[in-house]
Amino acid sequence: MLAGMTDDLLARHRAVLPNWMTLYYEQPLEIVGGSGRRLRGGDGRDYLDFFAGILTNMLGYDVPEVRAAIDRVLDRGVVHTSTLYLIRDQVELAERIAKLSGIPDAKVFFCSSGTEANEMALLLATQARRSAQVLALRNSYHGRSFAAMGITGIRGWSASALSPVQVSYVHGGYRYRSPFRDLPDADYNAACAADLRDVIESTTAGDVACMIAEPVQGVGGFIVPPDGMLGAMKPILDEYGILLISDEVQTGWGRTGEHFWGIEAHGVTPDIMTFAKGVGNGMAIGGVVARAELMDNLPANSISTFGGNPLATAAAAATIDYLLEHDLQANALKVGNQLLRGLRDLGEDTDAVGDVRGKGLMAAIELVRPGTDTPDVAAASKLMEETRARGLLIGKGGKHGNVIRIAPPLTLTEAEADEGLGMLADSLRALD
Repeated sequence: MLAGMTDDLLARHRAVLPNWMTLYYEQPLEIVGGSGRRLRGGDGRDYLDFFAGILTNMLGYDVPEVRAAIDRVLDRGVVHTSTLYLIRDQVELAERIAKLSGIPDAKVFFCSSGTEANEMALLLATQARRSAQVLALRNSYHGRSFAAMGITGIRGWSASALSPVQVSYVHGGYRYRSPFRDLPDADYNAACAADLRDVIESTTAGDVACMIAEPVQGVGGFIVPPDGMLGAMKPILDEYGILLISDEVQTGWGRTGEHFWGIEAHGVTPDIMTFAKGVGNGMAIGGVVARAELMDNLPANSISTFGGNPLATAAAAATIDYLLEHDLQANALKVGNQLLRGLRDLGEDTDAVGDVRGKGLMAAIELVRPGTDTPDVAAASKLMEETRARGLLIGKGGKHGNVIRIAPPLTLTEAEADEGLGMLADSLRALD
């Protein structure tokens, strides 16, 4: 009966939703419930979640503290007033995030997603510099809107060649497939900085508005550059007056373990920072943090109808409270290191794994044809099916679609990490 219901829902999905909306698995899965790090599927099975709704359910599921914050707003009877009125929850959350950001004299603008946040960041930067020229990193992903798609450096996620900005791409941290891959960290960073200068001098008019970068590239396959890479680039950006935007949609809030924001690993403070995903623990919220002079630079009125609404901002405040009170950044470092050690051990046991990388609770396995570095997309798809069959949900991404992405809730326990590693081990053996 459950399978029939799922089949019917899939047919209805295909009838009324776009065919470019990707669904995981040969038999797509409906999620009908969850608690902690566990989800219940419409197929009647329970799953250990190692992808957290694409890093969005940062605390896991059915968290009493977040539910209580949402209930307090619901009890007032008003979940939306628009930003044309004062919203206490919004102001208090903005004060808190401005302080946490480390950006001096910061102001915060709330919206509903990471895509919208990056779009706003581009608007602020291009307006401040009066230039539509933008630098982005190869293998990057910044969203599905017109401008955000225009600065996405993965062809499979860039649906149109049309764009309101002029983008030039520079080398980033994808070391496994980089011509600089064998260089020591410092030399690798220097090579990327030299490439940045060359791109500015050869493909732009010089008056570039900004460079936008993910400290760890998410959709690109959890690409972790050497610490300090963006720091090596920053003096060149400063020389040309180019603003630095740090896209923290996936790396923020302590997920990398070592730092609260991913950009901190590079020893620089960005001019603008964007955030979304995990901060709402499932509620739709994103935002931009920028120096006041940049944030206040728009010459016209603007609002975000749903951005910063009482429901989303109350949930976000409760999520941040929980994150800090339980020191989930430290947990991400401890359990993340355990997970990465286990994944590297698994990688040594099979020729299908070309690279294992990650930081904190962001880990990736790049699958290749044995004995080569040729991307193996079929193996990635098969591994997704094998892990689901064993009760584990993971993600997939990368430039070629051959990278397994692992990003559990930050509350993951050591026992759950071992449990997931066991299922991954069995699934990798099934590939052979």
